[in-house]
Amino acid sequence: MVIPVHGATTKDWDDNSFWAHPWGSSITHKGIDIFKEKGTDVVSATYGLVMYTYEGRKGGKTVMVLGPKWRFHYYAHLDQVDAFPFQPLKLGTKLGTVGNTGNAIGKPPHLHYSITTPFPYWWLRDPDVIQGNRKMFYLDPDTWLRN
Repeated sequence: MVIPVHGATTKDWDDNSFWAHPWGSSITHKGIDIFKEKGTDVVSATYGLVMYTYEGRKGGKTVMVLGPKWRFHYYAHLDQVDAFPFQPLKLGTKLGTVGNTGNAIGKPPHLHYSITTPFPYWWLRDPDVIQGNRKMFYLDPDTWLRN
């Protein structure tokens, strides 16, 4: 995997933001926000297949990629989308650019990046936190991007 924002390092996000709550109308923050200047290239963190692109609601301009091990990689708040549905991707293929669309309007430009799985990782369930049952379906991107 590669960090999905061109020129970003692990210092460009708060590794404690994954599963932080309270987090606005989302209740719990299910990804990490990678901060860079508006217009910075956003690239595919893995190889995969673009499942959809979308504009609207909380994520603003978004891209969903199906990657290895049936994991879904969600890229949100883009300023520009360059990907298209069913586009095959190599590692590092440009998907769009960093922005602040959706519920990030008025906030510093960033990429919201999350990884989900359709198969529950039951050992990640956390009954002691808000929405802890959902945690079985979300993987902490910080863990994967640091390896």
